[in-house]
Amino acid sequence: MAGRATRAGTTAEEQPAVPAQPDGEEPDERLRALDVEETFERTVAEGRRRLSRPWSPLVATGLVGGTDVATGVLAYLLVLRAIGPSPVGHLAAGLAFSVGFIALTLARSELFTENFLVPVITVVVRQATLGSLLRLWLVTLLANLASGWIITALIMAGSPQLRHTAIEAGAVYVDYGIGWRSFALALLAGAIITLMTWMQHGFASYGVKLVSAVMTGFLLGAGSLTHAIVGSLLIFSGLHTGASPYGYLAWVQTAGWAALGNLIGGVGLVTVLRLLQVPHRVQQQRAAPAPEVTVRNWGSKGRE
Repeated sequence: MAGRATRAGTTAEEQPAVPAQPDGEEPDERLRALDVEETFERTVAEGRRRLSRPWSPLVATGLVGGTDVATGVLAYLLVLRAIGPSPVGHLAAGLAFSVGFIALTLARSELFTENFLVPVITVVVRQATLGSLLRLWLVTLLANLASGWIITALIMAGSPQLRHTAIEAGAVYVDYGIGWRSFALALLAGAIITLMTWMQHGFASYGVKLVSAVMTGFLLGAGSLTHAIVGSLLIFSGLHTGASPYGYLAWVQTAGWAALGNLIGGVGLVTVLRLLQVPHRVQQQRAAPAPEVTVRNWGSKGRE
């Protein structure tokens, strides 16, 4: 016998079963995984917000981001000193470093390398300008480094027992040098943190988002991946001791090489592939560009 018709035009027997909730509550929408198209739409909306912020909140968000990651650096150094630079010690320190990414997620702050997905997609689909993207990257990068430099200085001043550990931790990144190994690690770091950003946009639940934050923090810390901000803060920690065998020139070279690899890894290995998952959505968005975006044809002027 045919079941009762539903609003969607199917019968009651055809409807998928929904687990019963206590006290008649509805299933928690925050725990539902969004499909790729929903995640894409949320990403573009978030990108518009990030790229349209005034200077003050943009700078403040970047400063908080550097501070958040510095808390992870403190946890990393404390655990590494307590256990020692053994394989187990590095794994435990990497897990402790995830404190910084948990703080980053809960505080809704931003790292320079987190902006290789959301704002890039927004610019690609013509909902923001390239200039606004470059502004976001530059301000966030400088703000992350500035606050990270200050907080690591406070850590070294307040915890002198960490001086030797900090020097050795920073030396790891400097000793990578400029070559394929360090660039490969930078590509991985950029891809992993961009993947974290995508995963966090696929759920509304903070509990689920924290899983990706812990995973990312652990891989960056335990794997000593070449990350522009994380590596910089560990190098800063060593520099603040005044006894490191490396200087600020070595930091500039290391951080610049890492930033290039992070950018290519994040955009090329994750963002481009995400765009290819929803080509029709990309075309729809590009067909209706934001008012501030000027679209020109070859050999002609004006809007398309």
